[in-house]
Amino acid sequence: MSTQVQSDPIVELQEALATARQQLVAHGVYHSLHSLEDLRVFMQHHVFAVWDFMSLLKALQRELTCVEVPWVPRGNPATRRLINDIVLEEETDVDSDGNPASHFELYLRAMHECGADTAPIERLLAALATGATVAQALEAAQAPASVRAFVLDTFRIIHSGQPHAIAAAFTFGREDVIPDMFRHLVADLTRRFPGQLDTFDYYLNRHIQLDEEVHTPLAQQMVRDLCGSDPLRWQQAQETATRCMQARVALWDGIKADLQAVEA
Repeated sequence: MSTQVQSDPIVELQEALATARQQLVAHGVYHSLHSLEDLRVFMQHHVFAVWDFMSLLKALQRELTCVEVPWVPRGNPATRRLINDIVLEEETDVDSDGNPASHFELYLRAMHECGADTAPIERLLAALATGATVAQALEAAQAPASVRAFVLDTFRIIHSGQPHAIAAAFTFGREDVIPDMFRHLVADLTRRFPGQLDTFDYYLNRHIQLDEEVHTPLAQQMVRDLCGSDPLRWQQAQETATRCMQARVALWDGIKADLQAVEA
């Protein structure tokens, strides 16, 4: 008697995302970073994605754990452990000297080190600190149009109230594809500009290590737990992840256009 092999929904989801992911992997922006100035332009856009990634993460923590007082046990203990482990590394990792720092703060340090302009992202943070909405803060930051569209789409997902969709955006639609793309490019730039990209190189390699060894398996398990056996949730997870990859492609389009404008 033959037995039917149960398919893995994570593998099926990855297969469904293959085309969108390939568009992202093959984007021309990766071959447009020829100089330190090019990298600065890239970082001045990309830092907003590094920042709103943290908002995705904290939205998951808010949805899946109890962050109110008085505390009560909330949700699945295994899922709570998964998200808190990821928060620990993303919000309070260590720098190359072993000092605590979030990945966003490491990125800002890398921007200062290579001479990239941090004023726009700092204006956004300052506006948020005074109570501005995200849209108002993006306006105050004078962020490029492609950046505004990307960040606002992230917050539409956050405000959807669907933890499984937020988890899919976090797991499949975000950072996992970036470090490998830039490792060889940054290695070349590091040789050409010694001492100016050390922190960025550390940031990328740290991301690669954590994503491959820790975050990706944890995040995939989180999606499994949240989608369960509900086909509608798996479909929504796929649609959200695809949407995130398409939003990233649009962000890359904006960066490439700015790089071409600088060269013109």
